[in-house]
Amino acid sequence: MLETALLCAREPMSLQGMKKLFIDVDGGRNAEPGVGLDTIKALLEELRHDWTGRGIEIVSLATGWRFQSRPEMKVYLDRLSPEKPPKYSRATLETLAIIAYRQPVTRGDIEEIRGVAVNSQTIKMLEDRGWIDVIGHREVVGRPALLATTKQFLDDLGLEKLAQLPPLAAVAEMPDGRGMAALEAALQENFDKAAATAAGTEVALPAPSMLDADLNHDHALPGQQPRQE
Repeated sequence: MLETALLCAREPMSLQGMKKLFIDVDGGRNAEPGVGLDTIKALLEELRHDWTGRGIEIVSLATGWRFQSRPEMKVYLDRLSPEKPPKYSRATLETLAIIAYRQPVTRGDIEEIRGVAVNSQTIKMLEDRGWIDVIGHREVVGRPALLATTKQFLDDLGLEKLAQLPPLAAVAEMPDGRGMAALEAALQENFDKAAATAAGTEVALPAPSMLDADLNHDHALPGQQPRQE
């Protein structure tokens, strides 16, 4: 039952969602007895073992479990539908990386780290894609919004938790802007990997919109020269 539901699901299934498969609906004699979460977890591990060595694997993400193709299968799936992983503008990647690794942050925090004003459309685009959200407000003058990544962001990267993002160690202290470049590279690498494992499933990363082209150039903060992306 679990295997069928997961293979047919268009989105990751939560444990609570899977539990509904085993609910005694009519109370009849032949109804299936209720199944606990621990039992479901054990069954999921059995399924994971059963699919070992195949081109499909079952994985746990932030919002639930799903089947997806293994990364090594991408080279073959590309022969059926060749497409490159989406590439995002530098401004978009920098903003998203800062939120992901420093969250919760305000727009002012992002501008301080990047050294340029944040384009409002960049924040809106990330919110529209479900990757970031406002989780509160900092108790200072103006009460600026605190931004953080969402479970959808982790799902689209093929991750279960933020701790699985590439470690940055002392990257923030690297000189000549190399720290920011490392942030971008780490995030883009995960996007590429996620696009590879999502191939052949219903899951796909949102492609960069036409708006992204306009987000490559940010406005300089007062007293600074605009930076060319």
